[in-house]
Amino acid sequence: MKAKYLSIICVLCSVLFLSGCKDYLTEIEPGTDMLEDFYTSTEAAVQNVTGCYVPLMWEYNNTYYSEWFFGDILSDDALKGGGSTTDMSDAYDFENWRTTSGNTLLLDFYRAQYQGISRCNLALKYIEGMKVGVDDNFTESMKARLLGEVYYLRAYYYFRLVRVYAGVPLVLKVLDSSDEWGQPRASVNEVFEQILSDLTKAEAGLWEKSKYDPTDLGRATKGAAQAMLMKVNLYMASPYWQTYSLTKTQAQCYADAKTWGEKIISGGEYDLCPNFEDNFTLAGENGIESVFEIQYAEVPWGDYGEGNGFTAGSFTQILMRSRSSLIGGGWGFDHPSQNLYDEFEAGDPRRDVAILIPEDSLMETPTVEYYLGNKMLNNKYGMYRDSTVTGAGFGQWGMHASRGPLNNRQIRYADVLLMYAEACLGAGDAGTAKTYIDKVRARVGLVPCAAADEATIRHERRCELAMEGHRWFDLVRWNIAYETITAYEATESDEYKAQVKLGEGFKKGKHEILPIPYNEILLNPTEMQQNPGYN
Repeated sequence: MKAKYLSIICVLCSVLFLSGCKDYLTEIEPGTDMLEDFYTSTEAAVQNVTGCYVPLMWEYNNTYYSEWFFGDILSDDALKGGGSTTDMSDAYDFENWRTTSGNTLLLDFYRAQYQGISRCNLALKYIEGMKVGVDDNFTESMKARLLGEVYYLRAYYYFRLVRVYAGVPLVLKVLDSSDEWGQPRASVNEVFEQILSDLTKAEAGLWEKSKYDPTDLGRATKGAAQAMLMKVNLYMASPYWQTYSLTKTQAQCYADAKTWGEKIISGGEYDLCPNFEDNFTLAGENGIESVFEIQYAEVPWGDYGEGNGFTAGSFTQILMRSRSSLIGGGWGFDHPSQNLYDEFEAGDPRRDVAILIPEDSLMETPTVEYYLGNKMLNNKYGMYRDSTVTGAGFGQWGMHASRGPLNNRQIRYADVLLMYAEACLGAGDAGTAKTYIDKVRARVGLVPCAAADEATIRHERRCELAMEGHRWFDLVRWNIAYETITAYEATESDEYKAQVKLGEGFKKGKHEILPIPYNEILLNPTEMQQNPGYN
């Protein structure tokens, strides 16, 4: 589906333009194009749905705002990195626990998700009204699949929002008037319930992965919806998110998470890659272990300084790549921490797949590689190796000039198995939990775990999913962010400790979530209250 992302941007711009202008027409003139006129074929509906995926790709507008800035850098897995502590100050504020509501990274991330939600609302409104049989391809099954994709994506955008900002406005229709921009903030419970509702509808209509044409791999599938239903229920079962007065009890959430885990596992559509490292190559994209990926493609033109929607490539590779020109000439963000390096057991091959410590002999100027005493690099995404890359690639590393084609693996089957193990443990089934933890460990040649308990699952998730943007959100939902970060900071380098002191330090009850962007509060100051502790 990669190549379809670019072509769809122009189509969606036209559709959204028509939608925005509709209310200002007091009389329809002959020859006027109406929005409904677009939805007359399967291809038109498919194009509209494809456009709903596009904001998932976005990583830059006024600043860079990839989701791993939250998932890695806020956690004990990584330092900000970059050229210095002043390089990308918005992310540096994350590192020092002094983020404010004026943070540009927070604003761009927030607005990108609502761009996706807006596209989903448009697609739901008009595709729902299309009659089956408008052409030979628009069958009941195709309509259900397309609507399922859109429900899945809307839920996905809201899930990205709620775990960063807590409660956010629930916009479930097309807003075609500026009078409707001031939407009230929904509660965390309301947002989670809407996510579950959308995912349940998605799961009912989506196809299994094996039913899709190879050119459509990357679209949401029934398995992806089942995985997300398990994941959302695990979040709702967590000690932290239960503090938000959820209507579902912890026991109910664990039971439902276990049920959805059983569905995706019994479906037989996914398995672990025999070789762990294959998950992070171009050749391994959308493979047997892939449940859901954000799709990227290599593009031949430059777009430096442009904002959302100007590229089909990922900024992640250049953001994470070594700053030394001999092995890539990137910007050096997202440095794995020594604490993460030390977490791996002896002989665990996942450590060296996740973390690269470049040799000085491979660097033109070794000193530029260091950030607060650390020169480790994210090997999964910044320094990935792929022998199939030609043309714009840089030799054995398979790196691309400025916009990388490597997909972002959002949900891998290994993640599914570990979530299922966690759900089983929460539901009182430690024996099944151990079976699936050991399955993940066996893939990389590790002996079975001693027992299935919280500590074992937390260790295994950290090692299996290292530097993939999960760690921070796991720490928060387990309600151990304060204890973990405090202990981690005490073990870091003297250079790091000196910089952290510039901030206020982690405050329990505040820093588990981030502030609502100030510019969004201005849209509705009477109903959009700020998160506790922020101003």
